[in-house]
Amino acid sequence: MAQTIEFYDQRAAEARAEAEAATLANVRDRALRSAKSWQELADQARYVAKEREKYERERIARREDEAQAAN
Repeated sequence: MAQTIEFYDQRAAEARAEAEAATLANVRDRALRSAKSWQELADQARYVAKEREKYERERIARREDEAQAAN
């Protein structure tokens, strides 16, 4: 994975900080949209990582069951 969850979280935090510091409404809105997008990327990456782990556990269990059935 080229981009990490930590990277996405960091970018979301930076965008939220930029929004808090903004004095112009359009700059604040842009930063909030950016923060939302980065947070969605982080959430999606977390979901994918969780599903990969789940799939890997299921695959290992399936192989163990097949090995026991073969014996």
